[in-house]
Amino acid sequence: MWAGNVWRASLSGVPCGRRALSALAQLRGILEGELEGIREAGTWKSERVITSRQGPHIYVDGVSGGILNFCANNYLGLSSHPEVIQAGLQALEEFGAGLSSVRFICGTQSIHKNLEAKIARFHQREDAILYPSCFDANAGLFEALLTPEDAVLSDELNHASIIDGIRLCKAHKYRYGHLDMADLEAKLQEAQKHRLRLVATDGAFSMDGDIAPLQEICCLASRYGALVFVDECHATGFLGPTGRGTDELLGVMDQVTIINSTLGKALGGASGGYTTGPGSLVSLLRQRARPYLFSNSLPPAVVGCASKALDLLMESNTIVQSMAAKTQRFRSKMEAAGFTISGASHPICPVMLGDARLASRMADDMLKKGIFVIGFSYPVVPKGKARIRVQISAVHSEEDIDRCVEAFVEVGRLHGALP
Repeated sequence: MWAGNVWRASLSGVPCGRRALSALAQLRGILEGELEGIREAGTWKSERVITSRQGPHIYVDGVSGGILNFCANNYLGLSSHPEVIQAGLQALEEFGAGLSSVRFICGTQSIHKNLEAKIARFHQREDAILYPSCFDANAGLFEALLTPEDAVLSDELNHASIIDGIRLCKAHKYRYGHLDMADLEAKLQEAQKHRLRLVATDGAFSMDGDIAPLQEICCLASRYGALVFVDECHATGFLGPTGRGTDELLGVMDQVTIINSTLGKALGGASGGYTTGPGSLVSLLRQRARPYLFSNSLPPAVVGCASKALDLLMESNTIVQSMAAKTQRFRSKMEAAGFTISGASHPICPVMLGDARLASRMADDMLKKGIFVIGFSYPVVPKGKARIRVQISAVHSEEDIDRCVEAFVEVGRLHGALP
């Protein structure tokens, strides 16, 4: 019956509304228990509020004075580059705020097609397809490409988006030890019975700053008739002589079949991702990739910014060349001070601390000294491998880097991380 416009139906004599409240109370109890467990483990992640544009020098809510930012993926400093911003404003004015549609209905503009062609030229591939993010690109690829007849072989430390994308497909799944080529070869031998075999790896691994041995991977793939997929999110724009990525860095551009990458890091820092590779694959993704078919088009302003970022990169490699020296400066000074820095020669410089609480507290004290860095702990990284991940940008000055090192030394001694 109706009473006061509220349906009063009951089940086993208990009103439905009361049952709903009971279920909500149960949910709250479960959630609070989970949240308290995160706090007790020292892995709680707080969000600091930036009140300025992204860059090496920022302002943070609740902190007086300017802050040096050492944890953004703004590798080339293009997220606030005046020409990039102007290109975004121009695209916004000419093409509007958004498309209110997915690509295949009425969401494809000339700027989307132009950017896809530019991405393909940049990577020296046949075609490219845009997504709202590289997470979506990874979610769309494997399910559309691989069937139960196929196999995918994945590095155990691949990015979460690769892992999630592989979970969505029905191919046979093999996981090989991180950078372990003997294990990869054993898995490739085991996978010979399948139709297609796809080796999937990050080019540069975001948590440890190490680089996949693509020469060895491509050699094994060739020997066992496999294809190679590389996620280049932490390589596009700054690794390799002209910033094409790890395949250029290691001389295997003609041996990597598929590349996924992002527009949200070095290429303007906004959002967006893409797949580039064989034209027939890109055509298939336009027909079957669910994140592409069911997500709104990339906003025109984002497309304009990314397109200009690529223009700047293809016009000159000066910015790219400045990265190596600045990265080496930070790594060598930190190691000389007694810190352990994971990876090698990558602007991702993980300061390994081991303890989650230590990483969190040191990051908090670094902010008090004017340095913005974040502690990483489980589940983002394995238990016992907590670290503060420092990221070098081409627009950091040598003085910025030296000031960051000095702050680390002071805070490290305060917390017993250094003698």
